[in-house]
Amino acid sequence: MQTHFTSRNVVALTGITLRQLQWWDERRIVVPAREGHRRLYSTEDLAEVAVICELRRRGFSLQRVRKVIRFLQREFGKRLAETVTGSSDYHLLTDGHTLYLETSARQIVDILKNSRQPMLAICLSDTVRQVRAVVRNAEKKASAAASRLARPGRRVS
Repeated sequence: MQTHFTSRNVVALTGITLRQLQWWDERRIVVPAREGHRRLYSTEDLAEVAVICELRRRGFSLQRVRKVIRFLQREFGKRLAETVTGSSDYHLLTDGHTLYLETSARQIVDILKNSRQPMLAICLSDTVRQVRAVVRNAEKKASAAASRLARPGRRVS
C-alpha cells in the first residue's frame, strides 16, 4: 500500500481543494511531512483529511472539528485517524449540533442532555476503509498497466 501521498493525490482521493489543504496545514489541523516545498501526506494524514471532509459535508464547522481533534489528542493521546481505525471501532454520534464519541456499546463520552433528540451515527472507520480501498485499487491498476507495458515483444511508441 502506498505510504506517502502528494497534495494532488489527496485532492483526487478526498475531493478537498488544494487551497483548503494548504490552509489546514497552516492552521495545524492536518500537518503533513515536508520534502523541500512539497507536502507529503501519510496514510494516517489521508485518512484524517477524509474524515474531516466527511464531517464538513455533514455541516460541521471546522472550529467544531478542531475541538474534536483536540479532545481526542488530550483524552486518548491519539490522532483522529488512530481513534477511528484499527481494532477499536469508535463512532462519532451527533444530534446535528454536537459530536459525541461512542467508545463502547455502554459508554458515550459526553453527557447527552436531551435523550429524546434524534442522533445521527457517522461510522468514520468506514470512511477510512473506503479511502484505503480506493488507494489499493489505484495501485492495482497502475501495477497492471506497468506489467502490460513490460511484456516481452511489446513495442512502446
